[in-house]
Amino acid sequence: MSVPQNTIALVYDYDQTLSPSYMQDDVLFPKFGIDPEQFWKKCNLLVKEQKWDGELAYMKCLLDYLGMDNVSNADLTELGGGLNYYPGVEEFFEEINEFYILPEHEAAGIKVEHYIVSSGLKALLDGCSLKNKVKSIFGCEFGEDEHGRISFPKRTISHTTKTQYLFRINKGLLNPDDDVNDHMPGDARPVPFENMVYVGDGPTDVPCFTVMKKNGGQAIAVYNPNDQSGRSFRKCFQLCTHAERVQHIAPADYRKGSHLRLLLEEMVKEVADRILRERLEEGQMGRVAAPGF
Repeated sequence: MSVPQNTIALVYDYDQTLSPSYMQDDVLFPKFGIDPEQFWKKCNLLVKEQKWDGELAYMKCLLDYLGMDNVSNADLTELGGGLNYYPGVEEFFEEINEFYILPEHEAAGIKVEHYIVSSGLKALLDGCSLKNKVKSIFGCEFGEDEHGRISFPKRTISHTTKTQYLFRINKGLLNPDDDVNDHMPGDARPVPFENMVYVGDGPTDVPCFTVMKKNGGQAIAVYNPNDQSGRSFRKCFQLCTHAERVQHIAPADYRKGSHLRLLLEEMVKEVADRILRERLEEGQMGRVAAPGF
């Protein structure tokens, strides 16, 4: 059975996409006095010498460093309130519906939803100021022991498995209990890929960029305009010019009038206008003229 496909989904990576900082550098390491250099050295040893999965190595090292502090997921969520963003992020999340979904779009049931899909910690993101502005947040998670302390990785999201969450959004299967591999006809999927925009920052987002390109969605690679080394820009340039993973790159500035903001506004407006046009065409095709006299 077909369902209304009136939702426009804006999907974001977090680190280096919505924020210039990695979330652990922003709030976690300073809180617990963790030396970033030593932390990542330990992670890299597990990956290179013992062949650990990168996300599992990261979460194991966090447990090793935080074990004596009896940290809970609630503690991590409280820390998430200190996360910082690129300019204009919070305003953009609020204004995109207000200014670029017009009354005629609203009358047709068209709306914008925001999603964050990150390889970082969901517990930190659950405490950030964007929490109530997004439909769902997906990230790595810790389980807790009988004392409420984080004790073991409950869920990891790698750069490759992030694509699973694009399909969850596409199918409306946002609960981890839902089997995303269940067959679902295209007209039964509430958010078709052509209604989706993915925003990421570089090679770690290539799997998501590829899924979007193959399925008719749109993608933008963003870079830090304050990176004096130029590395942030170069990785986006490579993705666009040589690897052809994305059509658009832009500085990570979400304020009104910025290149990125203009791109996102135009993409949302184009999708909304297309959905409205399709609804009007469907109405006209289903209309039977009354007999003349």
